[in-house]
Amino acid sequence: METNHIDQSTIQETNRAGWNKAAQQFYGSTALPIYGPLAPTESDLRLLDQIRNARILEIGCGSGHSLFYLGEHDAAELWGLDLSETQIGYASALLQEKGYAAHLFSSPMEENPGIPENYFDMVLSIYAIGWTYDLAHTLSLIASYLKPGGSFIFSWEHPIYGCLKSQDGQMVLKRSYSDERPLTRSSWVNNASVIQYPRKLSTYLNSLIDAGLIVERVIEGDMNPSLAREDDHLFERWYSLARAQMMPTTFIVKARKPGIVQG
Repeated sequence: METNHIDQSTIQETNRAGWNKAAQQFYGSTALPIYGPLAPTESDLRLLDQIRNARILEIGCGSGHSLFYLGEHDAAELWGLDLSETQIGYASALLQEKGYAAHLFSSPMEENPGIPENYFDMVLSIYAIGWTYDLAHTLSLIASYLKPGGSFIFSWEHPIYGCLKSQDGQMVLKRSYSDERPLTRSSWVNNASVIQYPRKLSTYLNSLIDAGLIVERVIEGDMNPSLAREDDHLFERWYSLARAQMMPTTFIVKARKPGIVQG
């Protein structure tokens, strides 16, 4: 359902409640080295800067599995932020079990809950940045967290992919790619209600530029069938092989804060 006017507190509370309800369903999904469903992986792309001894922040850290991956590759400091208290609880438990210390915040990404500025070698967001209701402000905050020379890498569902639907054995457009009005999904995963913001690819790229970041790479990767699960072969599945053959599920961007990396 399209929604024209929603206040920010309503968006935050709706999505927090929705993600708390859906968190278990997504436990461990779409985390490094995976960038997205049926998408190229980090081993394919090698986008990350040196992880060893790096200070790394993840926006939308979910259940903590990307932070665990980074810890396994000898990151110096692990930081994470997520809107959902349930997700942060999962992340804290996972990292503690694996022996990794982390600074974790349950907070909207549109706010700084105490994250240091000009501090991080890398900021990452794996399939999370599209949940922000204020993309420009969120990216401005991310730019402020990075050291000069630091990189920001994010992945999200490809904007056109969400415009498709299956109908009578074919893929058809269900809405305009140019329509960026927020959508309320009242029966999302586990019947949770959430509010999402469809955005054009150009909106993401121009917002990065406006935040003062330099775009280094944009990837609309080929389908990666090695990630397919059994039910991904079903035509009606959202992330189906048939749909992914027509349009990449995921786009991935690497950008950098101007300046020389400081030790």
